[in-house]
Amino acid sequence: MTYETYTNPVLNADWSDPDVVRVGDDFYLTASSFGRAPGLPLLHSRDLVNWTLVGHALERLEPADEFRSPRHDCGVWAPSLRHHDDRFWIFWGDPDQGIFQVNAPQIRGPWSRPQLVKEGRGLIDPCPLWDDETGEAYLVHAWAKSRAGVKNRLTGHRMHPEGTAVLDEGKVIVDGDRIPGWFTLEGPKLYRHDGWFWILAPAGGVETGWQGAFRARDFFGPYEERIVLEQKDTEVNGPHQGGWVRTRSGEDWFLHFQQRGAYGRVVHLQPMRWGESGSAAGWPVIGDEGAPVLEHRRPGLPAGPPAAPATDDDFPGGRFGRQWSWTANPPPLSSSLERGDPHDGLATQHSADGLRLTCVRTADAHDLRRLPSVLTQRLPGLPSVVEVELELLSEEPGARAGLAVLGDAFGWIGLQRGTDGAVHLVHRFAEAVAESERDAAHPRLAPRGRARLRIEIGTGARCRFAYDTGDGLRCSGPVFAATPWRWVGALLGLFALAPAGTGHAGAATFSEFRISPL
Repeated sequence: MTYETYTNPVLNADWSDPDVVRVGDDFYLTASSFGRAPGLPLLHSRDLVNWTLVGHALERLEPADEFRSPRHDCGVWAPSLRHHDDRFWIFWGDPDQGIFQVNAPQIRGPWSRPQLVKEGRGLIDPCPLWDDETGEAYLVHAWAKSRAGVKNRLTGHRMHPEGTAVLDEGKVIVDGDRIPGWFTLEGPKLYRHDGWFWILAPAGGVETGWQGAFRARDFFGPYEERIVLEQKDTEVNGPHQGGWVRTRSGEDWFLHFQQRGAYGRVVHLQPMRWGESGSAAGWPVIGDEGAPVLEHRRPGLPAGPPAAPATDDDFPGGRFGRQWSWTANPPPLSSSLERGDPHDGLATQHSADGLRLTCVRTADAHDLRRLPSVLTQRLPGLPSVVEVELELLSEEPGARAGLAVLGDAFGWIGLQRGTDGAVHLVHRFAEAVAESERDAAHPRLAPRGRARLRIEIGTGARCRFAYDTGDGLRCSGPVFAATPWRWVGALLGLFALAPAGTGHAGAATFSEFRISPL
């Protein structure tokens, strides 16, 4: 790659269902966060190639009680990001509750509490449009068959100008069942361009689908359609679902995802133009005449220094970086390990570096998939080495802490306090169909109660676990193939647990978390 070109994916991790907007010279992107908290990640770029994570728009999922336990594939689905009336707006669908929105005067907030715009099961992938030509506001959304019993159609509404509610019962404005060969039409993004209402929407499923474009003179239709991006003879499967953005100088670009199994949905940047002649006249032309590109000329923008969302963390003062999210709504942070209630907080702030996690008492320590107290970040999309230092401070028999690869199946390596009072290095895993974990290697003594934990993530998200308890690096157990959940890529996780019981169970400290190329 030369300085004048970029290579896809531009975000090589699970930034699922991206949407993008430009405000001045700045570009902002959000993505699905499902059941993790905080949710609605906010990314910033000046050149559409280099992105940094600047915050989250959703501190906790609501209703809070419904997300006290993990609901990995539920929660925040396919948000839309817009800037209107000097405010940022994000709309998303919770498939079990309805369509929500939050808004803020600045990208870093403060963001409003979630407002329910339209209640109902199976309402997903909403996108608003404030039409500057008419002063009307509109909303379009798709349907999840698992909740609503229908899919493959887009429903349109008139919307209150303040984005607080829809103003009618809605009308099916695009019925995918009436388009030969189309199925699983979803993820609409709504725009106004050249006198037309435009809906850019994917179909065909996340792994094998394509990107469609629809246009009509009236918001409620009728719409005509065409396929504007598909795999063709490239290696980029299912290129679709994303957003169109125009630079200040008038260049058009399209950001979309590619499904990559355990790595989740990585984000590609495609050139885009509007056809001027022949059958393409007036229609968007994405990629290389409708095929995704892997390398291309950079956008005509000042190139910034290489950047990507942070992964490494020294946990200064016990605080963790923006890249981390809990697997459910967390309890409030505890200011001291001495407060007594193990459910009062998960992470403790202190004067030194290092993440100090309370060993949360639970009857579900045998299954990390059930726990809200796992601190996670996205699995890197390139072969990588993940390392972290761990010290188990708890004296509670059965207390444990570790580094995990978490998905529908999971594996972890870490430390556990034995009934004999000694600390043991343990390595465990669970298959997707298993209800509890089992040993992946024989436990070993960790005399100092400390260990350097390591996971080498190779091609195909195949993970090799290793450790160092003071006498050099040693491999542990067989290779573990990371797996996603249904919609969420595999996650890296840190946790500290203790058996069910009463009283404070101590803590574990993690330090020097690093991800480096393999």
